[in-house]
Amino acid sequence: MAAPYLISDLDGAKRAARVAALARREGCVPAVGALLAGHVLAECPPQAGSAVAGFWPLAGEIDIRPLLLALIERGHPVLLPVTPPRGQPLVFRRWLPGAPLLPGRFGTRHPEGPEMRPEVLLVPLLAFDREGRRLGYGAGYYDRTLAGLPDALAIGCAFAAQEVDEVPAGPDDTRLALVATERGIIHCKIG
Repeated sequence: MAAPYLISDLDGAKRAARVAALARREGCVPAVGALLAGHVLAECPPQAGSAVAGFWPLAGEIDIRPLLLALIERGHPVLLPVTPPRGQPLVFRRWLPGAPLLPGRFGTRHPEGPEMRPEVLLVPLLAFDREGRRLGYGAGYYDRTLAGLPDALAIGCAFAAQEVDEVPAGPDDTRLALVATERGIIHCKIG
């Protein structure tokens, strides 16, 4: 069970955890995302035809593009997020290989395709624990988005080195059901 945090303590704990998480991610090889793809497709493939929201990896993040391409080959609509102004949930647009990507907030990139609602979300993160808590970059976009998509399956995507014993979390932090790494799929103990 997560320790209760006062808001100011929680903010400080998250800031410190982000610094440690970025340091832990140093030296990880993004190309191991091909291994992550194999685990997702073998152990928890999305239902046929379901729309899957991914992300275009930022520098240092695990590269999930092999998974995105494999999902398209299997007939899934693949979506990428558009980062709106702070305080709003993400919007997802359909992406096709070779389509131009526009620059977005915080170094993100997104397509111009039509907006769609995802049924599965591949979620980037800085750190995760076995209870399904994830540490994001601090703007709360995925927490707001996942809260608005309660029936969607959220799968964190990370390097195995990003696992920690406990992620500092508050009541508005949405938990993940699964985390995919280059070493396999982790079924989180939510609740």
